[in-house]
Amino acid sequence: MFNRVAFLGIGLIASSMACAMRQQGLARTYVAAARRAETCATALRLGLVEEASTDPVASVKGADLVVLATPVSAYADLMRQIAPHLAPGAIVTDVGSVKGQVVADVAPLLPEGVHFVPAHPIAGTEHSGPESGFAELFQNRWCILTPSENTDVQAIDKISELWRRFGSKVDIMTPAHHDQVLAITSHLPHLIAYTIVGTAVDLEGALQNEVIKYSASGFRDFTRIAASDPVMWRDIFLSNREAVLEMLGRFTEDLAALQKAIRWGDAETLEALFTRTRAIRRGIVEAGQA
Repeated sequence: MFNRVAFLGIGLIASSMACAMRQQGLARTYVAAARRAETCATALRLGLVEEASTDPVASVKGADLVVLATPVSAYADLMRQIAPHLAPGAIVTDVGSVKGQVVADVAPLLPEGVHFVPAHPIAGTEHSGPESGFAELFQNRWCILTPSENTDVQAIDKISELWRRFGSKVDIMTPAHHDQVLAITSHLPHLIAYTIVGTAVDLEGALQNEVIKYSASGFRDFTRIAASDPVMWRDIFLSNREAVLEMLGRFTEDLAALQKAIRWGDAETLEALFTRTRAIRRGIVEAGQA
């Protein structure tokens, strides 16, 4: 599908893409750029790429696919560096969890004849770095594309097909709609997880030790989410602040109502809520997203 693929950033998502592409022979040459020489050396040692450099400009020269896979706050500076060196007809895509800010940062810097197809694979683990990638990460998961109305149709089709080759299901929506949906399905749950684990950290020493000792219940699941890359999630919350704050406001109101029900012993309200939310979980399992 591609001659030269350049991954700018080679963490969990990019390394998994490289594994999946190599498994199916979807490109001739794979290159990567990373901030740290140690990361470049790891990507080479693992056989993810043939070339790795701390210079993104060297990586994108001659590439017909460029994947932005750094924290989203780095996109604008990265694009300013690489834009003059992008090949005519090249496709630039990304894997960021926020799309409105990404489009605003990247689109104005695109040279004429270079196509931008923003993408968000809704897949991942709490692990990061090139050693955490694996080809099966995207199987039976969704990848959302948020191209503009003026984006080249062939470029959209090519990126859509790439994700389908990974085993993903592809959907297309506007950046604003994407950010609103992900604020409730991903961003708010992470914010809650970070808060709950932070609350546990602030407990008295003896109680904190018991929380860790007996964490093989709900708390364990929160700690898995809260172990995610802190830089990535810092950028997500700041880049999608409006949608996150809106959903956080709704959650706070619902939490206050639940607090009232517990205080007044309103068993009917509690059971009704738990029954309704249990059905949501069953729907997730039935959809194969559990």
